[in-house]
Amino acid sequence: MSLLDTTAHIEPLTASSRFRTDLYDCLPTRADALFELTDALLCADGAVRSLVELTLTPEHRRGHGALYDALNHGRIDTDRLRTALADLPLPRACDGRIVLAVDVSPWLRSDAPTSPERLFCHVYGRAKSTSQLIPGWPYSFVAALEPGRTSWTAILDAVRLGPADDAAAVTADQLRTVVGRLIAAGHWCDGDPDILIVMDAGYDVTRLAFILSDLPVEVLGRIRCDRVMLLPAPPRAPGTNGRPPKHGPVLALADPTTWPAPQHTTTTPTTRYGLAEAGSRDRLHPRLTHRACWIDHESDLPVIEGTLIRLQVDHLPGDRDPQPVRLWSSATGLAAAEVDRRWQSFLRRFDLEHTFRLFKQTLG
Repeated sequence: MSLLDTTAHIEPLTASSRFRTDLYDCLPTRADALFELTDALLCADGAVRSLVELTLTPEHRRGHGALYDALNHGRIDTDRLRTALADLPLPRACDGRIVLAVDVSPWLRSDAPTSPERLFCHVYGRAKSTSQLIPGWPYSFVAALEPGRTSWTAILDAVRLGPADDAAAVTADQLRTVVGRLIAAGHWCDGDPDILIVMDAGYDVTRLAFILSDLPVEVLGRIRCDRVMLLPAPPRAPGTNGRPPKHGPVLALADPTTWPAPQHTTTTPTTRYGLAEAGSRDRLHPRLTHRACWIDHESDLPVIEGTLIRLQVDHLPGDRDPQPVRLWSSATGLAAAEVDRRWQSFLRRFDLEHTFRLFKQTLG
């Protein structure tokens, strides 16, 4: 091994060793048994299908009785563990920006009728061309996305959603605490690019942008194809009387006749999707009403402006006909290169699906 290769491996090994020490310190009771159980879980040869099989791995030096005793009577300091995860080196995008992804994945428990606080989780793939509602526990995950040819993600937080929880409010609180820990760990300082948070269509992206507006973050999410957005109000003509308009013309995503000319149009060749064409329109906002999550808003409803991005690709894997993807970003005044980085960052959100598959199919 050359000296250059040896130097390149020093820093990752140092960070890994320090995190193992921090992880052990997060186990106040039954620390040795839980720590060996974690090693056995990660080093098992193949998928984990039962707990007792982990006692047969070389990393677990105790009997199966110690395993169940650790699970029944052991304890994990979750706050300290979250701080340790935030202290780890974080991947960054090509412009030095931290990109976080948030998503919900259920742990299905249809065979546990006595388990408390189960919800009906909306899942796909268990039957052909249909979706189902299966009892289980939904968890909200926040992970840092990596650039380049990889699908690994750095999980930073996980919170279980209860029956009485507002998913948007829980997600906002979760993101606020995660961003606070990243700032405390020195991953973001004044003058750095805002942290980009990407999410899929299941989230109210404009509401999250309003709740998190006091943080150095930018929210980017996919919106439904039947949404109606509003253009900014036109300039007020001199000598006009009456109340100035709050909204501009309507832009219906399903009606191309209402679309104004995009501010930026870019084309990018890709190896997986062919030619990707993106068009952006600046300062679009939804029309808010005193309903649902805004029913208790006392003052005037805000105008939450952002950038609307329409992405169209030539083809999808498997010769499927692609439908355009509509994205909304809480940032305004984006340049053409920044628009490309936004939709490319959104596509990296699907790396979380590989993480969920690792958790469920490999780690059990």
